Parts: sequence; C-alpha cells; structure tokens
Amino acid sequence: MHLDHLALATPDPNAALASLVGDLGATVLGGGDAIGFRWVQVFLGHDQAPNSGMKLELITPWKPENNDFLQRFIARHGEGPHHLTFKVSNLAAELSRLHDLGFEPVGVNLSNPEWREAFLLPRQSHGTVVQLAESSIDPKFAIDEYRRAQSSGPVGTPFWWPARQVTAPKSCLARIVLRSADPRATTDFFCSVLGGKVEGSDLVWPGGGRIKIVTAGSETPGVSHLELQNSQTHELTRKQIIAGIAFE
Repeated sequence: MHLDHLALATPDPNAALASLVGDLGATVLGGGDAIGFRWVQVFLGHDQAPNSGMKLELITPWKPENNDFLQRFIARHGEGPHHLTFKVSNLAAELSRLHDLGFEPVGVNLSNPEWREAFLLPRQSHGTVVQLAESSIDPKFAIDEYRRAQSSGPVGTPFWWPARQVTAPKSCLARIVLRSADPRATTDFFCSVLGGKVEGSDLVWPGGGRIKIVTAGSETPGVSHLELQNSQTHELTRKQIIAGIAFE
C-alpha cells in the first residue's frame, strides 16, 4: 500500500494549474475523463533525490447528468481537498481485512479490472475521505511517473487542460498536513490500517508519500495545508489551501 495522491475538487482547475505549474514548477503527468468528472494530475518534485515529491490531482465536474457527486460536493463544501488515494495491490483482500477491523467501506466497485476502488468516509478515517484503489495499468510511484512525463510528456486523452509554461524553480511537495482531534488515534489509523510508518514527526509510505498530523484545536479535522520545499534554496514554505486550492 502506498499514498498515491491528494485530490482537490474545483469547478475550474485552470487557475490552480497556472499556480501549480507557473509558480511552483509542477509537472503535468496526465489526465482524462471519468463519469461525472475530469481529472489532471501534477507532480511537485524532482529526481535529484530519491522519493522527493508527491502528486496532486485536480478534479472538476464534467457531464454531471451522468453522476453529480462532485458537483454536489462543491455545492456543499466549496472547492478544496476531496480525498486521499492509497494504491493497493489487491483491493478485495484489503476490503476483507477492513471488514475484519470493523470498517464499512462505501462506493465499492470491483467491476472494472483496470480500476477498482472503495472509500472510507471521514467519520471512519479521522476527517478525510480515503480512497483505496487497485489499478492494472502499469501502477507506478510518483517519481517514476514524473520521469516518464519528463521524457514523453503527459498521458491521457483528451488533453482538456490548457498548456502551461513553467516559469519558476521546481518546488517539492514535502508533506501533506492533516488536522486531527486526536493525533495519537489518527496516527494509529494511518499506520495500522493504511500501512504508514512513523519517521520523525511524519508518517511515510513507499514511493515518497508523507503526512504530518497536527492537533486540530477548534478547527475541523481534515487536510490543513501543504508544505513545499524550494529546489534551489531548500527552504520549506507553508502553502495554505485558501478558498480551496488557491496558493498563497
């Protein structure tokens, strides 16, 4: 199991792409159409060091008459963090394990051999929707996808997103920061249920996925902000998710 990406919901991903690519030096990996939404993934990192960087996915409503789940989510919650995706090698086995642990996954779909998925709702996963996914299509770690995109360009059809010029040094997404009402219990959940390992103040996964858990206080549990590192100065900066996905 590994942490694959954080998905951010938005009615218009163009402004977010302009900031991610133009200001932060992100690399577009690819995208496409799905039922009720479109998606595009970017990588914030570089290959100068192992496991340096992580993926973000922008998801936007598309043909909501086929499935309006994302349109309803944005209407209810506004744009912003939607889910964390963890890739697994055998989703059926993971579902059996989760049931034995007392969890009740929803949205289970095992019908598509190329992409099987299930979800844990925030009440089960400490404030954040968790997607578990099994893919038969050349599953890779983020750094491998980045290297492929650097040599061959983005994948997926159609290319519905506009081309963006990189005008800034590459930033590395060092960690996703989560707020929790009970950091100890949340840490136990992400380790015992989702395979994370404690490394200093972070939880880490194979391939570079990294989460830091902080006390929520009076704020709602869930994704708080992103921490990025400039590839030239190595300075860590806090990138607050404001009004969803605009970056300060």
